[in-house]
Amino acid sequence: MFGAALHVLISVAAYIPVLGLVVTIHELGHFLAAKWLGTAIDRFSIGFGRAIVSWRDRSGVEWRIGWLPFGGYVRFAGDDNAASIPDAEELKTLRREIAAREGPRAVGRYFHFKPTWQRAIIVAAGPIANFILAIALFAGILMAFGHDMVPARVAEITPNSAAAAAGFRSGDLIVAADGHGIGAFDDLQQYVRLRDGVPIDFLVRRAAAEIHIKATPRSELTNDPVAGPQLMGRLGIVPPQGPGDLIHETYGPLQAVGGGAQRTWHMVTTTVYFLGRMITGQVSTDSLRGPLGIASVAGKVAELGAVGAPDLSSLLLGVTINLLQVSAMISVSLGFMNLLPLPVLDGGHLLFYAYEAVARRPLAAKVQAAGYRVGLALVLGLMLFATWNDLQRQHVLHFLGGLFS
Repeated sequence: MFGAALHVLISVAAYIPVLGLVVTIHELGHFLAAKWLGTAIDRFSIGFGRAIVSWRDRSGVEWRIGWLPFGGYVRFAGDDNAASIPDAEELKTLRREIAAREGPRAVGRYFHFKPTWQRAIIVAAGPIANFILAIALFAGILMAFGHDMVPARVAEITPNSAAAAAGFRSGDLIVAADGHGIGAFDDLQQYVRLRDGVPIDFLVRRAAAEIHIKATPRSELTNDPVAGPQLMGRLGIVPPQGPGDLIHETYGPLQAVGGGAQRTWHMVTTTVYFLGRMITGQVSTDSLRGPLGIASVAGKVAELGAVGAPDLSSLLLGVTINLLQVSAMISVSLGFMNLLPLPVLDGGHLLFYAYEAVARRPLAAKVQAAGYRVGLALVLGLMLFATWNDLQRQHVLHFLGGLFS
């Protein structure tokens, strides 16, 4: 019981700064793009709820820190509609009020009266900021600490496994999977784990020759130290594990940025592939995680960073590095999710702006509002489903049931 309570405390302590960083950078992307395009802004808030501290800068923007430390938001001047979709009458009223208060020229400073391309840039800047944050975090870690890797070489083959059935041999070096380069055993694991039941064409270097081997990973229950028990694709290949098999790679600034961009792109393509398999029913939806699941992952990652630390400074360093990596991953996920074409998300607004650019007129406000409600219902439904998965995964429902049985 004490261990579970401690894990909850660690998860909350790890999740709040991670979420705060990722969401604040997202909103800062919107803010900086809006500033660059001369958009009137009322407020930039770190956190929600009543302000603990607030002040105004020379341009009139209110900066505040809210008492609920779960991200933040930017509010544009005149943006009183929660959906950011004022109807025609509201726009006319807003235009008159601005012109009367500040003069006709001031109308062009307000978000809803900006040209379509400028609104699109402001909206897209949030997800783009998340991708930039992820690249920067990955690059910083690579440049500061390098990367330890084990070549994707076959040391042993599990009997009666997919690798054994396909004809892999000890000593084989896997260099590509379906044309995608494999540089390390971790790359191989990540590629295979999402492709249970999917035939994969491997390019293998055997002695002096290169051959192609087709293998179909089998679904196996694996106890991941962070994600817990999961069904994932496995080949049954054991990598070399001798002290001389570990290779430490160092990165210069340009190499680190390239490595950070590569990791970010890999996460995006992996997410697209996974969602495609989920939508078509090829993989279970049980692995979807909501806020509780993400907090639990953050807590476990923090705990792993502290394992084996000889002193406090080493412990803090290990925890910080792990949480920065988690922040980068969550930042990619947040940026990708916000680009989905649902009206309540940034991607939905971009979809409306694309229609406006082609049709030379905005989509009817009633249609936009209806789309917003549908999008909100879908997002909330997905969040509830993911939270249900989190509760099931953490055995919370079973625990609560035991209290009343």
